[in-house]
Amino acid sequence: MKVLRRALLLTAATCLAGAGAVLPATAGQTAATGETATAADPTPAAPKKLFTIKDNRLEESSGLAKSAKHDGLYWTINDSGDSARVFGVDTTGEVQVVLRFNAQVRDVEAIAVDADGTIYVADIGDNNATRDMIEIYTIPEPETLKDAENVRYHRYDFKYPDGAHDAETLLVQPQTNRLFIVTKTTKKTPAIYAAPRSPSRQGTNELTKYASAPKGQYTDGTFLPDGERIVLRSYTDVSTLSWGTTPALVARGPVPLAQGESVAVGAADNTLLVGSEGANSIVYQVPVPAKAGTGSPPATATPKPTSGAPDSGATPAEKNHSLRWILIGAALFAIVVTALTFPPGRRERLDRMAENARLTGQPPTPTPTRRRHSA
Repeated sequence: MKVLRRALLLTAATCLAGAGAVLPATAGQTAATGETATAADPTPAAPKKLFTIKDNRLEESSGLAKSAKHDGLYWTINDSGDSARVFGVDTTGEVQVVLRFNAQVRDVEAIAVDADGTIYVADIGDNNATRDMIEIYTIPEPETLKDAENVRYHRYDFKYPDGAHDAETLLVQPQTNRLFIVTKTTKKTPAIYAAPRSPSRQGTNELTKYASAPKGQYTDGTFLPDGERIVLRSYTDVSTLSWGTTPALVARGPVPLAQGESVAVGAADNTLLVGSEGANSIVYQVPVPAKAGTGSPPATATPKPTSGAPDSGATPAEKNHSLRWILIGAALFAIVVTALTFPPGRRERLDRMAENARLTGQPPTPTPTRRRHSA
């Protein structure tokens, strides 16, 4: 019994050791040694100046969107006060093309491009929150970069369900081309409003409140190519949010101080271009904000499970966590069985007495039995 009891205790110790071995390393430590590991540098890369927009027709660049059809080309528009026109700017800051369409715009504040090459021009600005209706125009990206007048366009009218709002951010979801508008406010919590999945060109489309956004004065935004994250631009920083029914803040990153008005996906999916209003506005490249040590996840599709092998959906960390508790449970069970089956009582004392007698040659001395006192 003594040997069996020791075996059970050894089993418990082994299980506990195994549980510790499968634990994932904590931040800043390695799992094997506990020594400090070299983590990714949490300090974001310094902004890189890419180009300056010197064209005097673009003195209030108030949006930026990466072209779907022309490498190295970005579409931009002027803030309120300009006519209905869109500029294509290359990565040297030179205007390569101007597209004009015959619409009566009021306060254009954002521009976006979907994967099919449709340009969205968002007339959604409303500083005094007095507009009964806002408009979004669509025009096709040209096949060749040549100035064009009277470009064919479509107009979509929208209204908010809870009154007028000022807004400068238009988001186009990559997989569905659904439109989302993020409000700009200093007093209330910003909100994200969704357009109908298939908006009509007849009548006015009603927006629906999709979710609240983190506090901030957002002047532009974009979906990242994976469709699982968005980036929102304020005057002083950019924020990465995970996308879903409740968008959550992932990380914030600083940007050069200026009248920050634009953000777009960069040449690489983990970079952004940020710009500002004013003459000779500079466009910088900055990294997509991410949690320290994680980096920006690549924009790749989630692999499908192999046929016949159901996907539990558990991550490696979750699986390690489950295995840890299984081992701990086995260890505790072994300890309990040992305690209940082999209590360290009289039997152990007799074993020790017999061992002493064998070594000394003296007969074992019995332990005095306690007597009960009669009442």
